[in-house]
Amino acid sequence: MYQVGHYGSALLAYAPLGTVVSLGGRGDIAIVGGLVCVALSTLPDYDHRLPLIEHRGPTHTVAFALLVGAGLAALTAVVVDAASAFVGASVASFAFLVGVVSIGSHLLADALTPMGIQPLWPLSRRRYSLELTTAANPIANYGLFGLGIGAVLAGLSLVFALG
Repeated sequence: MYQVGHYGSALLAYAPLGTVVSLGGRGDIAIVGGLVCVALSTLPDYDHRLPLIEHRGPTHTVAFALLVGAGLAALTAVVVDAASAFVGASVASFAFLVGVVSIGSHLLADALTPMGIQPLWPLSRRRYSLELTTAANPIANYGLFGLGIGAVLAGLSLVFALG
């Protein structure tokens, strides 16, 4: 997928998490989490710029998603000046989820293409692909973006209806 498709898949994947956090009274954190999720959603494609790293290689794995989640949680734990250890741990846990959801959404979007992904590399070289569309297909990319926007709007509607 291209950038706009990855933004859409990130919004689509993050919308339920953002909705739950907003319903819990932390709309501010939900907004920041959404922005971070979208910002990180194209991180795996930086492999294009790295020498000796093949595209859709190590940066397109579950291990990379967990690494990004752990890194984001660690950064959050350092940056957040929490009133208590519990609050700090819950925000760091949320940051971990945001990182995993962001990279996971990228993997799912790329699994729609014929090239697919090897999410369990280096443990397995098995490639997973639904072969639904090419990465360059503008209808698929903008369709994902539209679905992501729709999911966020549905979540906001729920928050306003119940909150």
